Parts: sequence; C-alpha cells; structure tokens
Amino acid sequence: MKRIAVLGATGSIGESTLDVIARHPDRFAVSALAARASDEKLAAQCERFRPPVAAMADPDAAERLERRLAAAGVPTKVLGGPGALDLAATGADTDAVMAAIVGAAGLPATLAAARAGKDVLLANKEALVVSGALFLEALAEGGGQLLPIDSEHSAVFQSLPRGFTCGRPGEAARSGVRRILLTASGGPFRDAPIERLATVTPDEACAHPNWVMGRKISVDSATMMNKGLEVIEAFWLFGAPADAIEIVVHPQSVIHSMVEYLDGSVMAQLGQPDMRTPIACALAWPERVAAGVAPMDFAALGRLDFRAVDAARWPCVRLAYEALRAGGTAPAVLNAANEVAVARFLEGRLPFDRIAAVIENVLASRAVQPLDSLDAAWRADREARESAEAEAARLSRRA
Repeated sequence: MKRIAVLGATGSIGESTLDVIARHPDRFAVSALAARASDEKLAAQCERFRPPVAAMADPDAAERLERRLAAAGVPTKVLGGPGALDLAATGADTDAVMAAIVGAAGLPATLAAARAGKDVLLANKEALVVSGALFLEALAEGGGQLLPIDSEHSAVFQSLPRGFTCGRPGEAARSGVRRILLTASGGPFRDAPIERLATVTPDEACAHPNWVMGRKISVDSATMMNKGLEVIEAFWLFGAPADAIEIVVHPQSVIHSMVEYLDGSVMAQLGQPDMRTPIACALAWPERVAAGVAPMDFAALGRLDFRAVDAARWPCVRLAYEALRAGGTAPAVLNAANEVAVARFLEGRLPFDRIAAVIENVLASRAVQPLDSLDAAWRADREARESAEAEAARLSRRA
C-alpha cells in the first residue's frame, strides 16, 4: 500500500490523481490532502477519502474546513497557515507526494517533501524552474525518487531506458540520448493571424483545443510559455543541455514527446490527451495500472502533423531559452514576470500580445544573481513581480 499526499487536491491534477487512486484501493491510500482556499471542495474530498490530515494555506479556509468536517463527523486533522502545506508533505505516514500546487506557492512544500525523502511526483513546474539546483540538492539529501507528471516529461521518461534516474546532470548523454523532443499543441491560436492576438479575450485564450486545464496554464499554453518552462524543467529532470532539448508543434497531442538516440532511433510515447495516464504511470512506477483512459483508435485518428515553432507567434519560447542559458536567478525572474503578466491579462488589464513584452522587459532590467539559496530565489521572484506590475501597467496604457 503506497500512501499519497496530494498537494493541490482541488485542482485539475489533484482531482485526476484522486480519480486514479480511487480505482485502486488495494494499492493506494490518501495520507494527506492540501489546497490553498477551496474549503468546500476539500471537505467533500476528505469525506470520501478520509485522510488523516488536511491542510489549507489560508487560515480562514482552514477554520471553515474544520467546521465542515466536524459537522460531517469526519475525523481528519486540519492544519492551517503558511507552514501547513509543508507539514502535510512531510508526515511520517506519507510515502509519495503529488506536488500539484500551481505557481511558486507550491515550491516550499515540494522542497520540504524532497528533503524528507519522499518520492516526489512533480506536477509543479516552478520547483525546477525557480530553484532547479536547490531542488536537486534537496532530493539528493532526502534520497527519494523524482517522477515527472507533466504529460511531456512523463512521455520522455517513459521513452528513456528502464532504470534512468531523474535529476542527475549528464544522465541523458550517458544513456545515449541525442535529442529530447517536447511536443506542443500550439494552443488555441496556432492558426490565427498574428495581428488577431492583440484582441483575444481571456475566455478565448483558455479554450484549449485538446486539454481541460486551469486558466493560468491554459494561457501559458496559448503563449507557449508552458513549453518554454518545460524546456527548463527538462534540463533539470533529464540532465540534458539546452541545445539537446527541442520543441515541435504537434496539433493532435497524441505523441506527448519523443527521445532521439545516437543510433538514430526515436522513441515516442503516445496516448489520449488525459492526465490520468502520466499520473497513473508515476503512482505505480515501474508497474502499470488502469487509469480509466480510453484506448487509442488509430484508424479514426488518421494522421499526425508536425510543424516548427514560429518565433514571431510564440516569442515566450525564445525568452525561456534565454533565461535557461543565463542561469542563476534568470528562470525565477522569467517565471515571476510571466505569472504577473498572465494574471493581468486574465483580469482584462493587459492585452494578450503584451504578455511576452512584459516578460522580456523585466528580464532585461534584472541583473542575473547566483542561485545559492531559496532566499535568493524568493528575492528575485519578489523583485521581478514588482517590475512586472509596473511594466504591465505601462504597456496596458499604451494599448
């Protein structure tokens, strides 16, 4: 029986994780559920899964959750406040942690889980984007296993030799890898005229053609910043240099990513666009379990298309590569500026086509500092957010 703590339980990845866990009550148990503020939804999950612990980052939400559970007769212990997520991630009753809290808010608890020796099922890009070297140090200190959840990184992992260990520099080259190819759907605007991007609405940007996701990650897909962040993540996960990590647009989202070897072989992982596949893969690795995902109908699929990344349409991809090569705090600045720009867009305060401009201007204005501590990452994050707020306001006035 593997005991799982789910950080971000009320989000789409958290809900899909609980769906897979519920299909295998003989293999998995929920040791903790954690969320930021959705106490009503978390209460319903606690009633169903009866975890020993539930945690909420928002203290007021934690109080509401405690009252709800008491009224329902659920004995789950409720933790609340800034350190609650860390406690949920590091409990002695937990074997593995699904790290699925979106944004930099999930970073401390994910690092705490790594240091505590938990297996980390990583759906939170920021743990590697913001603090890649620090995260790998924490993982080495704790001795747990790192398993990717993003569909693209799970696909790469599944296409690598059995026994491949994530988080080791140079591991890809030692395994005979020539290139890692991350596939991208291209989002909802892959065929739209570029001049149309100035007037797209948040609802249009969040209408992903293939995946059901939260609003922030949906916008990242539309700008392809999600793919840029995945390049940085792949750098740390697979120990491959930036020049060996490429992006190819694949509208059908059937091939989730590929690995090309020195002998010319290309291994690809295919499947339905359903996050339960990579979740089930990580939960049960190295075994396989049913995830509730429909089988592929290749005859109905008919064709697979590919195209190169259009730099003019998706400038965020270039910015991500630049931040990766700059190193230090540059990826943290990239991530923070993007979060602010996307938030302003979703609020209707910044045009869609100005998101990349905000990020580029903030990157240019911030000197790269060594990433020698989490404090350095937080400082870079905080200062980048301040710069991004000012830049978003300036560019919005010019729109």
